[in-house]
Amino acid sequence: MLEAGFWDNQELAQQTTREVSELKRIIKRWQNVHELYEDVQVLLELVEESEDQDLQGELTGSLERLEREVDRLELESLLSGEYDASNAILTIHPGAGGTESQDWASMLWRMYTRWAEDQGYGVEVLDHQPGDEAGIKDVTMLIKGLHAYGYLKSEKGVHRLVRISPFDSSGRRHTSFSSVEVLPEIEDDVSVEINPDDLRIDTYRSSGAGGQHVNKTDSAVRITHLPTGIVVQCQSERSQHANRESALKILRARLMERQLAEQRAKLESIKGEQQEIAWGSQIRSYVFCPYTMVKDHRTNVEVGNVEAVMDGYLDPFIEAYLKMKR
Repeated sequence: MLEAGFWDNQELAQQTTREVSELKRIIKRWQNVHELYEDVQVLLELVEESEDQDLQGELTGSLERLEREVDRLELESLLSGEYDASNAILTIHPGAGGTESQDWASMLWRMYTRWAEDQGYGVEVLDHQPGDEAGIKDVTMLIKGLHAYGYLKSEKGVHRLVRISPFDSSGRRHTSFSSVEVLPEIEDDVSVEINPDDLRIDTYRSSGAGGQHVNKTDSAVRITHLPTGIVVQCQSERSQHANRESALKILRARLMERQLAEQRAKLESIKGEQQEIAWGSQIRSYVFCPYTMVKDHRTNVEVGNVEAVMDGYLDPFIEAYLKMKR
């Protein structure tokens, strides 16, 4: 029989491996920036000695790449929170309004998927509930990659849409709301105690499109944490065991978020401050009509190209939020 110390050593080894990989990644990033800098210096000397337009164009392109990489490194330096390097669990819930809000939730789902893909992150859908007519009732996805949570924590809150509704035959303008929840994926070695006696685990058949496996076995899992009433579910995997593990990851993250929220509430009460959190207090507005603009109400950053934003161009909003919070 293996002793408990064996597992402790295994966890320590895994943590050390992660830390070494992170250090190697950071060193490689700085090496790439240094190489770009040296390339720019060489091109600059060549341009000064020649009036070759091709060389000038190459210099301009290299300078732009160098600037982007330096900006990226500067932005990463702001990600010093305890869980900023973690994967992100992102959940989208439509507000009141039926099909309108459910369609808006699906648009946000596409936007975050596009953003994640542009960053080179992996996206895994953990749970998906289709809407009654269009859109979604909710979706939970795991965005996997270094600093995914650090970047996406800026997206937590209510997102407001103003547009001419495609579902209104009269062509009237509608306002819809969806909320976005962002949590770090908490590793098993983080101290979040979950008593198995506090869990009610239900299984059911998966819903939605899929292969032959879908709707034929009770592989989907719903876990209720009885002391807090938190309910999580997962149906993306083929096996009940895999869905159970994914659901426990979500539960662990939400319990951690609850603990952090309680700590923040205590600090606020000590300071004597009160902060109203209401459904109408949106963090960002996406306006398609009568003009086009996306505005973040916390940083006042505005982007006029709403289509680019919906295609995943979130960098200006994320960068401004992180700089505001540093």
